[in-house]
Amino acid sequence: MTAQPSTIAQHQPSAQHVTAAEQPGARTRLRLTRRGRAVLATLGALPLVAGAFVFGLNGGGAVASGESADVEFQYVTVRAGESLWSLAEELAPDSDPRDVVYDIQSLNQLANAGLEPGQRLAIPAQYDLAD
Repeated sequence: MTAQPSTIAQHQPSAQHVTAAEQPGARTRLRLTRRGRAVLATLGALPLVAGAFVFGLNGGGAVASGESADVEFQYVTVRAGESLWSLAEELAPDSDPRDVVYDIQSLNQLANAGLEPGQRLAIPAQYDLAD
């Protein structure tokens, strides 16, 4: 038995059979499915929708004019023993006193119904002072 040298030939692919990934400098093409396009469109539109929502909640910007509103109120000075309820009945005998009390509290930014003698209260314009 004599040993014979054997050679192993390496297979070199021909230029026809080289895939795109094996070519130097070749770029693979990204394939975008319908679902992928929908996801990208949603992600792109999301900031616009969020901005419109925030703008809608804020109601847009307030526009201030250079003119000041001339609002004049009539004032009443609270006497000893007087309450908002008695004042409401005196100011608007035909109206529900609860509504009148609420209007006076809102206009004067009163936290509660307690009054002190000598306190000045602005009266809403819809209620006319009789005295």
